[in-house]
Amino acid sequence: MFREGLLTGKRILVTGGGTGLGKEMAEDYLRLGADIHICGRRKKVLDDTAAELMDKHGGSVKTRSVDIRVAEAVDEMIGEIWASGPLTGLVNNAAGNFISPTKDLSTRGFDAIANIVFHGTFYVTHACGTRWIRDGVPGSVISILTTWVWNGGPFTVPSAMSKAGVNIMTKSLAAEWGQYGIRLNAIAPGPFPTEGAWARLSPGQSTDGDQERDGIPMGRVGQMDELKNLATFLMADGCDYLSGQTIAIDGAAYSAGGGNFSRLSSLKDDDWEQMRDMIRSANDKDKAQRSV
Repeated sequence: MFREGLLTGKRILVTGGGTGLGKEMAEDYLRLGADIHICGRRKKVLDDTAAELMDKHGGSVKTRSVDIRVAEAVDEMIGEIWASGPLTGLVNNAAGNFISPTKDLSTRGFDAIANIVFHGTFYVTHACGTRWIRDGVPGSVISILTTWVWNGGPFTVPSAMSKAGVNIMTKSLAAEWGQYGIRLNAIAPGPFPTEGAWARLSPGQSTDGDQERDGIPMGRVGQMDELKNLATFLMADGCDYLSGQTIAIDGAAYSAGGGNFSRLSSLKDDDWEQMRDMIRSANDKDKAQRSV
């Protein structure tokens, strides 16, 4: 879809770039000529991803192990990246989520999501933005949201609240920082099944997305290339007047009234307990990998 070398000269940081959507976007940017930085908490996962992508496409993928919930750690990481030259783009992809009745949600569970999605996204955006302004260079920010920012997210309240805040950050900073040549946009994907997301949002269901198709007018879940194409378009030169927008890519599900978890209202307490066990198992697996 895009010409070879479209992103040559770009230096792009993808948070949560070791797996899932972040890995997919990082690969496409690399394939099109950008120098890539990926960050996350699991250093081995990041290093394995970097080696895999460079073996496949060449180029440069550098890794940074960081907890974006810690503002000082984020600022230090961005400072280290800047020491070899400014970034030209940032993708706020790192996130956390799980489904739960809000009446059963602990404050610790709420903070686990809000500290990554709400606080962490701001920390990384602010650390990059202040440097772009200081150095007098333009920059582009893409944040990965959901359509819940418009119609709510029952049973995913911490994520819905946090991503709604990032949506407003996108619009607010697009207006405030436009004078500096800094653009901020967001993508609100519908279902794009990945192993990590499905383990927490659709536990026990296949990643083929069969359970999601009824609410999608186009009758299918998203394909990764479609999301990557939109992310590339927003990061490339040629659409410099586009800023402050959140673009849904969901097969018209939001427009048709879908895009959230209201269907889960029919579940009983025993159903929720079974899904909590599945989510705990997915979390334990992640923790074990982080300790490697």
